[in-house]
Amino acid sequence: MQKKISKLPFRGTAEQEKKLREVIDANKHDKSLLMAVMQQAQDIYGYLPMEVQTIIAEGMNVPLEKVYGVATFYAQFSLSPKGEYNISVCLGTACYVKGSGDIFNRLSEKLGIGADECTPDGRFSLTACRCIGACGLAPVLTVNDEVYGRLTVDDVDDILAKYQ
Repeated sequence: MQKKISKLPFRGTAEQEKKLREVIDANKHDKSLLMAVMQQAQDIYGYLPMEVQTIIAEGMNVPLEKVYGVATFYAQFSLSPKGEYNISVCLGTACYVKGSGDIFNRLSEKLGIGADECTPDGRFSLTACRCIGACGLAPVLTVNDEVYGRLTVDDVDDILAKYQ
């Protein structure tokens, strides 16, 4: 699945950039530390927007294409921000055959966002995952660390209401 680049404007702070530049300065002597720098950058910003990738590329003296390639290859990196409440719907086989695709579509419709996107207010983000290991509760979704199982499309409104 191709990662989506955020459509939301970048809202990094001077403090975040200062932290990132300190990380880069401590590691720029060794290009093999690129991934570690990217991990720390994601910890600072919550995701890796193009503006942050550019700072990393310039600071580490590596091509921007290399930073982007690492960011899009590894699942641990996100190119779009996560909302205050990250909703992840399991689309693994057990969940999918029990209707998780319809649940995902309902959430997408209600929130006005697609996969790997964040609502403009930063409140919700929506992701799809392959399996969370709760097949006996299928279909399953999580909101941050809270697990909801044995769901139907009709449960979506009540779940969202808890977080609004």
